[in-house]
Amino acid sequence: MTHSSPDIKIFNLPDGLRLVHRHEATETEYFGAAINAGSRDDPPGHEGLAHFVEHVLFKGTERRKSWHIINRMESCGGELNAYTTKETTVVYTIYPSGNFMRAADLLGDLLCHSVFPEKELNREREVVGDEISQYRDIPSEAVFDDFEDIIFKGSGLGHNILGNRETLTSFDTSTCRRYVKENFTRRRMVLFYAGPLRPEKVCRAAERFFFDLPEGTTSLARTPPPPVSPFDSTVNLSNHQANTLTGARIPSMYSDMRWSFFMLSNIIGGPGMNSLLNVELRERRGLVYAVDSTTAMLTDSGLMTIYFGCDHSDTSRCRRLITRVLHRLADNTMTDRFMNAARRQYLGQLTLSSDVRDNAVMSMARAVLYYGSVLKHDEVAARIRDISAQSLRDAAGSFLDSGLSALTLT
Repeated sequence: MTHSSPDIKIFNLPDGLRLVHRHEATETEYFGAAINAGSRDDPPGHEGLAHFVEHVLFKGTERRKSWHIINRMESCGGELNAYTTKETTVVYTIYPSGNFMRAADLLGDLLCHSVFPEKELNREREVVGDEISQYRDIPSEAVFDDFEDIIFKGSGLGHNILGNRETLTSFDTSTCRRYVKENFTRRRMVLFYAGPLRPEKVCRAAERFFFDLPEGTTSLARTPPPPVSPFDSTVNLSNHQANTLTGARIPSMYSDMRWSFFMLSNIIGGPGMNSLLNVELRERRGLVYAVDSTTAMLTDSGLMTIYFGCDHSDTSRCRRLITRVLHRLADNTMTDRFMNAARRQYLGQLTLSSDVRDNAVMSMARAVLYYGSVLKHDEVAARIRDISAQSLRDAAGSFLDSGLSALTLT
């Protein structure tokens, strides 16, 4: 057992399964599993399978029908949910305290004994097919998926998490079962709990209800994305505004530079109205409807992007202004006052985010899954205080030197 913070403990259960326990005196509990498997692990020709499995996981087990599954937690006022990203699948439940054994029994059954009945799969294909159609109707969201398809071309990262209508037809019972057997394993999974129960009780339940999980291995058949030349593409969809995403690859989640990129992204396009790009493009010039910057840190790559929506005629001007702001950061020495203010704001925003319990619990699970530990608040603060003006300049320079790509849906 290793201690990560005063209220968080990590337990190594038999055959590689881990449990992270967060003790809190609350009237609601979280219990779930974070799995190191996502859309990049879709087999070739089965793009969208990870997301589809997440949907149909709730459609039947060896001893429960779909109706029993959806009512198991809802009947006590709880919720059962799941989501899929490029590299992670999370299945979890939130419920009133006192219902832990109910939750552990259900999640263990779902992850160990789901049967994926063909009748239920046929229904869910229609649901996911509608989801695929609907996301295309929101250009401000579609531009992110389309951009990633291009910049990660040639790897499992280079396709939409949802897949497409053609691949949906290839998902049958045996395909789903095989995917779960290969990916939902002890060595690629972290169980997480947050609530008032003692960790010993949670550990005993985890060993009991997740006993049938295959051990598996930690090795992953993932292909790092090959180099892609910078691109500049425009797709005419007859939208009332232009939705543009510009960005470049950055180092992976394990890079020493990651904290500098996090803060760089926050400075130029974070949630604060005083972000450099919001001031430059919206407050001073009124050019954009929205502008923000995001980072996605993956196990063998990363991506930093800047999104903005504007009138069609202003797209080129906005891109020039964005490049100017980035060059200002990369080419000039930042003052101590600027750096101290940026550090203080970023740390404050992280503190507010950690007060949102969903964020805190999911972040805890992902941290153990990928880093094996959870940073304490003062350790995070130390990382942020250690970001120097030079490391921030280096991050901005590296981002520019990569050659910014752009995609506009107009």
